Amino acid sequence: MKLFLRDHLSFIILYIISFISLPIVIQRLDGLENHYAYFVFLSLTFLAIFLFIRYVRRKKMYLHLNGKNMTTDSLLIYQPAAPIEKEYAAQMQSIQSLLLSKEAEHKAVLDEQQLLISHAVHQMKTPLSVIQLLVQSNQSKEPGLLVEWLKVKAECDKLNFSLNQLLTYSRSTKLLADLKIEPVPLKGVIQEVVNDLKDYFIEEEIFPKITIQDDVWIYSDRKWTKVVIYQLLSNAVKYGEKQSSVMIHYDNGQLLIKNKGETITANEINRVFELFYTGTKGRTKVEATGIGLYLVKKILSTLNHPYKLYSAHHETTFIIDFSGNIETAAKG
Repeated sequence: MKLFLRDHLSFIILYIISFISLPIVIQRLDGLENHYAYFVFLSLTFLAIFLFIRYVRRKKMYLHLNGKNMTTDSLLIYQPAAPIEKEYAAQMQSIQSLLLSKEAEHKAVLDEQQLLISHAVHQMKTPLSVIQLLVQSNQSKEPGLLVEWLKVKAECDKLNFSLNQLLTYSRSTKLLADLKIEPVPLKGVIQEVVNDLKDYFIEEEIFPKITIQDDVWIYSDRKWTKVVIYQLLSNAVKYGEKQSSVMIHYDNGQLLIKNKGETITANEINRVFELFYTGTKGRTKVEATGIGLYLVKKILSTLNHPYKLYSAHHETTFIIDFSGNIETAAKG
């Protein structure tokens, strides 16, 4: 109530002057009935002056409330003048302090979560490496159990892939702080990824076909570009047909990764980039996590590489547009 009266004090004063004091003064001077038009003119003049003064005093608040891009820094009004402005500024300052404290708490939780994930992954990688060494050594010592050891090795590879994916997801929260844009040999990076996935290609009986010239260089971050290609190729193998090929082609600034296999339905084509969304294929492929394409989307968006996903006629194609980040001159 106190704030209401303070904010409307000027209305009360205007009403007293225009409709109480002014008629009394005019009536005593020459009679109100002879000067009604003059009374109306004075009342409108007072109203105009009042509205002008009120607008000037509250101009900052009106401009502030009409702002399109509100941030935590723009919540406060600089040097508020009117009582309502001062009260609004005080409330906004309290809200800003609350938001900043919540943001700090959220950041601390994220940092702790990232630290725990990183620690857990590295702790699990040590025994996994030991298991992989045992598999390699026993494959030659016990050839009769080769098939069983190969199954163990395949499961170790899947576990290693999932741990790397989890670690990449954790680190992607600070992607901008970990970028290094430089010339990157596109074919060289793809060959590195194909070599890393060599056993997976052989196990699934799918073979890569690379048609990229040696002199194609792109401006990007080598590590994160490799993560993207790794995710796309592993998906192409995971969902590809047996005895088929994964086509890796570069043409006119665009990298195309194409595989034959079950197509993605039209109602899922956009949702596959959502975190933890596995879709119809996730019900048949138990190892699907719904993280891979989310990471691809996040990394490519940060690197400013446009991308498209097409799936039709038993064929799926992922396109990355490097046309704004290419250089075809040979590097010495």
